[in-house]
Amino acid sequence: MNFCDECGSMMKTEGDAWVCDSCGAEERRDEAEEAKTAVTTQGQEESEVVDTSDVDAADMGPTTETRCPECGNDRAFWEMKQIRAADESETRFFTCTECEHKWREDDH
Repeated sequence: MNFCDECGSMMKTEGDAWVCDSCGAEERRDEAEEAKTAVTTQGQEESEVVDTSDVDAADMGPTTETRCPECGNDRAFWEMKQIRAADESETRFFTCTECEHKWREDDH
């Protein structure tokens, strides 16, 4: 990933050049330098599904005020987990205190 020296915007690749969508500045790509900083997901483990069906309510953790999309109840247990790349925000998992419906919220 490169940032424009002129305006600071993120640049994209077009063939053998980095191009800024904001101001149109261009610079040549250095493939040897890019290869040293390339990021891959190879070797990373898939996140596991966590089964909370056998966990007592007292052990579920904190609750918050949020509306269950299934039954309309206004309280849910919650927890946050980092399931994507470290530079992305955590995912919030909710379990309704009434019907035990489970859902998640991601920042977009």
